[in-house]
Amino acid sequence: MLLDQYNIIKLRTAADEDCNTSILVIYTGGTIGMDYDENGSLVPFDFEVLLEKVPELTRFKFWLTMLVPFEPMDSSNMGTEHWLSMSWLIEELYDEFDGFVILHGTDTMAYSASAMSFLLQNLAKPVILTGAQIPISAHRTDARENLIGALEIASMQESKQQIVITEEGNEIIKEQNVALVPEVCVYFDNLLLRGNRSKKVQSLNFTAFESQNYPHLAEAGIFINYAKSYILPVPNKKLDLKSAMDDNVILWKIHPSMNPKYYLPMLENDSLKGVVLESFGSGNIPTEKWIIDILSKIINRGVVVVNVSQCAGGYVLQGHYETSHALTQIGVISGNDLTSEAALTKLMYLFGNYDHKKEKEKIIELLQTPLCGEMTLF
Repeated sequence: MLLDQYNIIKLRTAADEDCNTSILVIYTGGTIGMDYDENGSLVPFDFEVLLEKVPELTRFKFWLTMLVPFEPMDSSNMGTEHWLSMSWLIEELYDEFDGFVILHGTDTMAYSASAMSFLLQNLAKPVILTGAQIPISAHRTDARENLIGALEIASMQESKQQIVITEEGNEIIKEQNVALVPEVCVYFDNLLLRGNRSKKVQSLNFTAFESQNYPHLAEAGIFINYAKSYILPVPNKKLDLKSAMDDNVILWKIHPSMNPKYYLPMLENDSLKGVVLESFGSGNIPTEKWIIDILSKIINRGVVVVNVSQCAGGYVLQGHYETSHALTQIGVISGNDLTSEAALTKLMYLFGNYDHKKEKEKIIELLQTPLCGEMTLF
């Protein structure tokens, strides 16, 4: 059994022997899992005493298992190998659990959520990332509410008529319990957000994440109110894990008075495959000749360039102003309302699973296609 390879903790809850719902908590690190040592410094928390810190967990009427897949880390050190590791773990344990909650540092949570949304295609179960601004051991922590809310949402199911494919390959309609939120999400401060639409917007407030270009999937108050029309439907296909990402991609944030001597060496690197161009407003950049020239040069060389806005809300209207018209002419792709986090990880996913040279047109087509609710077509 795969679980035997890891240090796992089965938490005592109010689930009885007839309970069929089981949730896996994956702890990766971050502020949520920190505690103060005798010197007043923050150190990783021993999750074997989690019930002492969050006694409310004993009231849940489903099974709860905790697993640590790798050495807990600051999320600033998260990258492609960790996104792949977490996604692989979920795929391996997919049939054993009904939902997954990932405890994660806040700094790169939106990147991880975006990446995993692309890696876990045809996801039919909740994968909810949450964390905290204050450690779970502190008296005035936000960790308890975030963890409890994420677990409750991960366990929620509803009865629906689903198209089921039999072992013989036939399609039949069957009434069955399915996940209420079958997608990768971020849950923070009573808000449930689509993971690949989320962005960290506050470093000190509890409302650390927002989704400016897409409605909240749920809001928790006295009741948890779900915006069901905005939640992805449960797929009738088998989970499809994409097992590669390519990090030969850069994020280029446009700013006034850019000096070409710092940017040209980076853009002329032969290994470069993709550029997320983070432009002003609705997709505008300075009209300096060297910028258009270098973008045209690398696009002709095969580099894929996608234009997203620096603004937290709104979207790219490439060609609306003179300062973005040239981008369309040289082949820069409009990212519409993609976040920078989603654009970057989507390029990494596409280059990891499609040949950069032989399948460039396919990559461009998929980049402009919503794969898991990450963008709106205008």
